[in-house]
Amino acid sequence: MTTTTRDRIVGASAELFRRQGYTGTGLKQIVAQAEAQLGSLYHFFPGGKEQLGQEVIRWAGLLYQRLVEGFMIAAPDVVTGVRDVFAGAAETLRQTGYADACPIETVALEVATTNEPLRRATAEVFGSWIESGTRGFRRAGIRSHEARSLAIGLIAALEGAFVLSRAMRNTEPLEAAGEMVAQAVERAISATG
Repeated sequence: MTTTTRDRIVGASAELFRRQGYTGTGLKQIVAQAEAQLGSLYHFFPGGKEQLGQEVIRWAGLLYQRLVEGFMIAAPDVVTGVRDVFAGAAETLRQTGYADACPIETVALEVATTNEPLRRATAEVFGSWIESGTRGFRRAGIRSHEARSLAIGLIAALEGAFVLSRAMRNTEPLEAAGEMVAQAVERAISATG
């Protein structure tokens, strides 16, 4: 499958934002990584880096949502799915020398009080993840309010564990957070039975 120049720019931006953050990534660096011309970036993103950032956040958010949903669908049950999500995140961090984390979390931490359009884009992504997680927990028989709380808890635990694991250069935070969320899901399922 061939990729377009636009797709290469978005993909390169997502990778760089994930590793360096939004403010730490320059446009020249993006186009070099994408093997594109600076003019093509402005052709596809006339609003410049901010427009590109919003697009990357939404694109990466959907990609990560599908990744997590894939882990959950492939698992024999929702509790195993939760554990698999955290184990997969831990493995990714180990394999990348603790450089690859969630680009949404990385950008959200940087822009929450400085860039309203990017803050809104990260909030939209987190909102769609919460809705996806809520639907998944509802399918497992968990009541709506508790399913939503568990979805929020899963995302908060995963994103927080990413930060701790990257800083500490070990996956213990992801392992502990994954087990904590899995046990909470298990208790919620038991309470409905």
